Formats: sequence, structure tokens, C-alpha cells
Amino acid sequence: MKSSFALIPFSDHQVSPVSITGTIERQHNLLKVEYLLLGQSQVITPATVNHPSRQNDLWKHTCCELFLGLQGSTEYWEFNLSPTGDWNVYHFLDYRQQQQEVIGFNSLPFQVLHQDDTWQLKLEVDLQSIVTPEQSLEVGITAVTEARNHQLTYWGLTHTAAEADFHRRDSYLLKL
Repeated sequence: MKSSFALIPFSDHQVSPVSITGTIERQHNLLKVEYLLLGQSQVITPATVNHPSRQNDLWKHTCCELFLGLQGSTEYWEFNLSPTGDWNVYHFLDYRQQQQEVIGFNSLPFQVLHQDDTWQLKLEVDLQSIVTPEQSLEVGITAVTEARNHQLTYWGLTHTAAEADFHRRDSYLLKL
């Protein structure tokens, strides 16, 4: 079943003429996620690179993120997807504990499409290297945008702490 989402900025004072919406769907172990950012002219969107690769610290600039947690467990994964095409996947055993890059992924198959004042990021990934189709997932969908003045805005389904913190399991609102 496909679910729609709309991300909200962490702070009311950070509201800009930007909106981030999308859809997510899991068919067996194939995960499809689509982000749509309206207001691209307000955001620094780095150009696509010729040879996308695994990179760290993508969240320091405009980046889409996805958190997948095993239901009934503290274990979770963080996916980082840059509009450049660069990416990374991290595994955690518990809240921000024992972060490791997931070597089961050699690439992430996503594309970024630019049109007028929007950009769209589409990810389609087989989760077989990290979970089985029978395992239920709790999902947090997030993004970071970098404004023209280089200020970062943190977007999520909800914000449950005094500071923006995408790793908090109580913000993983979607179930797959």
C-alpha cells in the first residue's frame, strides 16, 4: 500500500516558501520512496555528479533522509540521499549507538529530476541485504534543506524533541 507524507520544518521561524511531500510504498522487500520539493529556487541544490558514490556528512547540505527501524527492536538504518546522486546507508544497534556503514549496498538506485521550481527524488531499493519481507518496519522520513543564505532547515514527519533529532524512534510515524 502506498502512503503519502508531508514534511514539516523543525521550527515555525524557519518556514519558507518551500514544501516537501512524497509517497512511500513497500512491495515485499522492494521499497519505493518519492520526495517532491517545491521551492527549489529557495534552496541550494548541488548539481548531479557524473559518478555518484558513498559519502559521509551529506546532511550538512540539502539531503533527503530515510530511517527504517525494526518494529519491536532498537535496531535501525539511516539512508542519506543527496541531490548530487551521492548516498550512504548506516546501521545503528540502538539510538545513535554503534554507527556502521552498511556494506550490503554498493549503490543506491535513485534519480533526481529538476523541473521549473521543483525537484523530485525517486528511490527504488531492494532491502534484502538488511531485512526480510516478513519483518515490520517503522519509518521516519526526513530532509535537510540549505537555504541560499546557507542556513539549514530540518524537515520531518514530526519533531518530538527540543532540538531537531531524526534518530528518535518516536518520530518514526509510518508503518510498513
